Amino acid sequence: MMRRIPRAVLCLVSALDYHAIGTQIPRAVQIAPPRNVRPPHIDRRVEVFNMADAAFGAGVEVHSMAGADIRVFSVAKTVADCFRYRNRIGLDVAIEALQEVVRSRVASPAEIMEFARIDRVASVMEPYVRALL
Repeated sequence: MMRRIPRAVLCLVSALDYHAIGTQIPRAVQIAPPRNVRPPHIDRRVEVFNMADAAFGAGVEVHSMAGADIRVFSVAKTVADCFRYRNRIGLDVAIEALQEVVRSRVASPAEIMEFARIDRVASVMEPYVRALL
């Protein structure tokens, strides 16, 4: 699937699953294509999330999987994205990801808040981050 849209980035619950964070099992592969690319209709098991250019370009990592390079958002960016799209994936998923990432020290609260500012959810996330510190 990622070969059909090579510049798309694995995001949200799919990225959490890739990074082995949380207990959520993605019901579909969640991707973010570039703004100027209209993704082909693949099937119902793919969810597309549109992001602003600044948010799309931030925190992208390239990993090799099954002989192909895939693009995945970093852990800190994924947590911020979960809060950005909390109405679509659930606030409980976002909170669980934040708690696990901060407690396991995979990403620092400062890193997460940097991406929260890019995603424009810093004011939403700040009380949750403060509660964990």
